[in-house]
Amino acid sequence: MSQGVDRHREARIVSLRHEGEEAAASLPSLLAEAERIAATVAQGVHGRRRSGIGETFWQYRHHRPEDGRAAIDWRQSARSNQLFVRQNEWEAANTIWLWRDGSTSMQYTSGKHTPSKLDRAAVCQIAVAALLTQGGERVSVLGESAIPRTGALGLERVSRRLVLGPGAENAVEAPEISRFGRVVLASDFLDPVETWAARLSRFAVLEAQGVMLRIVDPAEEDFPYSGRTRFERPHSNDSLLFGRAEEARKTYRQRWREHGDALADLARQYGWTIVTHRTDKTATSAVLALYRALARDV
Repeated sequence: MSQGVDRHREARIVSLRHEGEEAAASLPSLLAEAERIAATVAQGVHGRRRSGIGETFWQYRHHRPEDGRAAIDWRQSARSNQLFVRQNEWEAANTIWLWRDGSTSMQYTSGKHTPSKLDRAAVCQIAVAALLTQGGERVSVLGESAIPRTGALGLERVSRRLVLGPGAENAVEAPEISRFGRVVLASDFLDPVETWAARLSRFAVLEAQGVMLRIVDPAEEDFPYSGRTRFERPHSNDSLLFGRAEEARKTYRQRWREHGDALADLARQYGWTIVTHRTDKTATSAVLALYRALARDV
């Protein structure tokens, strides 16, 4: 009995090692692509002006209960019937939390020359992480990286986790981040909108905001199929057979638009930004949109 268990364990170890080696094989090329994109985007963006711990005054804002009594600027508050807090310019590194969905659907690609949604999501987030760490900010992978880091070492560790990590759903269902943090969620967002509403509500409790990077394969949006076509659920026996797939195109595209509109409404409701990116387009525009959204004052 013990020999059978040992053989099973050994086979499992070998299988996992092979899976890891295959995944790691793509790491250098993805990192190189992300670095190239980051360099391109960096030429067209500027530094940001944010509140933080520093010595240079920036602005006053209304006092919040969590600020405490010690944070009140009594001189400014005495000029009105409201309480104010003095904010200084951003001089301390902030943390941006990144998450790349590891769901089976993210492995999909409709063509040989189109990257998987998983790889494109990783490339976009690594490129953004490179831009952020160049500015001295700290980055961390949601659910996989306990210590936020900056600099070359921080970028290296975060990059590996974005490419090789599981991207588990529980990281967004029970987020462990600092209050008022900023988040970038990269996913195809194919789960029901109600599911994502519940997830964003958990970030809202922490008063965290961020960006939803919606990764889309062109075939998912265009539905170019015709004739007899079988659609199969990955890693499942479930399938759906169409005798004339083109007859379903109009209805499918309508449902697709409705889902996208519902996601956009959800993002607005929670004060998030949604960026939709097709994998048949270059990643540069998506990275630029992500970085600009993060650079916006909140």
